[in-house]
Amino acid sequence: MTNLIKKNDAKVYYQLLLTFAYKYCMHIIDSHQHFWKYIEADYDWIDDSMPALKQDFFPNDLKPIYEHNGIDACIAVQALSSEVETNTLLKLATDHDFIKGVVGWVDLCNPNVLQRLEYYAQFEKFKGVRMVLQGEEDGFMEQSTFLHGMNLLAPLNLTYDILIYPKHLFTAYHLAKKFPQQKFIIDHLAKPAIRQHQFDNWSELMANFHDLPNVYCKISGMVTEADWKKWQYTDFTPALDTVTEVFGADRLMYGSDWPVCLLAGSYKNVLDIAKTYFGEFSAEQQKKIFYKNAIQFYNLDVSWI
Repeated sequence: MTNLIKKNDAKVYYQLLLTFAYKYCMHIIDSHQHFWKYIEADYDWIDDSMPALKQDFFPNDLKPIYEHNGIDACIAVQALSSEVETNTLLKLATDHDFIKGVVGWVDLCNPNVLQRLEYYAQFEKFKGVRMVLQGEEDGFMEQSTFLHGMNLLAPLNLTYDILIYPKHLFTAYHLAKKFPQQKFIIDHLAKPAIRQHQFDNWSELMANFHDLPNVYCKISGMVTEADWKKWQYTDFTPALDTVTEVFGADRLMYGSDWPVCLLAGSYKNVLDIAKTYFGEFSAEQQKKIFYKNAIQFYNLDVSWI
């Protein structure tokens, strides 16, 4: 009994040390979160299984959560395929300094795409583009109009967030290989089947990115791919093992996917998954995953580096 108590005490002590280290010693940038003014017709992907998301989410809602969890800054990512939302995110980033960058929606297939990209590239906090490719057929990434738009990003120093399912990974790999000067980042680990504990095919496809240094991966969006009510920390280990082996500490970055993550847990729950898994990595590796890689990838202007 005494040994059990000591073991439990040691575990609690370790968690307290970990919490202190992150809150007071380690900077953290949340590389993936969303804001929106909820309008049902616009956010039709929010279905009846997601009542918690059917409300507005703005910086004033997120700021106290960040203060409580020791988060320094964030990247606001589009959740609506509209330049109106992109404009709103840029306005929010101007008004709230902790929003260090915006990944907005621009239609890369638009005949006037160069004009639109040049317009947004004027904004210091406009860092990259995302289109919702998970809703497109696999061949969408091979279309000449899309490839033309993609070719315009790197000269403007703009990144591209890849939002896809595992079935799209093979085509995404060839896309990234075709544009070696373009910086890509895979959102939400490409959504592996965590709930079903099926990782083999996804792992094989992800392995292709090992030798593509222009492709990064966000440690984000995992809890909503797990069982929302009954997930455990160990559910995520196979996926985290895979992306760590494929991308290494140099090409991974933490993201919460707030407020979508609230469907399956609190902000602290999501952050603790990353803290627990990466907690035994070296101090320098943790710095890369929790903030340095985000700064480098998105070219962020932060005063504490």
